[in-house]
Amino acid sequence: MGRNGIMAFLPTTALPAVDQLPDPVFARELPNARIDGAAIAAVTDLYREVLPAGGAILDVMSGWISHLPPEAPFRRVVGVGVDRKALAENPFLDEWRAQDLNRDPVLPFANAEFDGATLCGAIQYLARPGEVIREVARVLKPGAPLIVTFSNRCLATKAIACWCLLDEAGHLCLIAQHFAEAGNWADVRCLDRTPPGGGQPLYAVIGRSLGAGRPGSSD
Repeated sequence: MGRNGIMAFLPTTALPAVDQLPDPVFARELPNARIDGAAIAAVTDLYREVLPAGGAILDVMSGWISHLPPEAPFRRVVGVGVDRKALAENPFLDEWRAQDLNRDPVLPFANAEFDGATLCGAIQYLARPGEVIREVARVLKPGAPLIVTFSNRCLATKAIACWCLLDEAGHLCLIAQHFAEAGNWADVRCLDRTPPGGGQPLYAVIGRSLGAGRPGSSD
């Protein structure tokens, strides 16, 4: 069966990871799945191109570092993640919230509070990605971007099962499907930002928020 056949029957929110360790324990294992320096530089370049300078930025599934351009004068950077120690040590964050988005996908922020959002190398660990991405759109201003990036590094026992059945093109399709499931996004684009000269690949899906709720809903 080809990739399109797999995508046709995979429920993106109903396939748990094999390993059900508590997420703070999982967070301590993540160094083994980090992207290399060239891929990190590609992430930072993409952020430099897309995120609004001087804006308020939300880093979803944040940890010990955010790959934001250090010269960018962001007004405010807020991280949401599961590892309190890592969040406290992240030099990019002005504020942080410790929250397991697999247990509670509702973000503790007001509507239209942020000018941009990032989610780097962790989309595959969300058990309810459509709900989280819908929440991100709610807390973003209309038109503000969410940049989801990933490589070929992954803790397979913690990723949702359908992630492990797909190749990189399938991953891009799956993430785009998460945006579509959320229902409050426009201008969703899939990009290959793999650095030239070898090293790990780098891919991105970028969407623009339509604000709170689904289009046409009363939310």
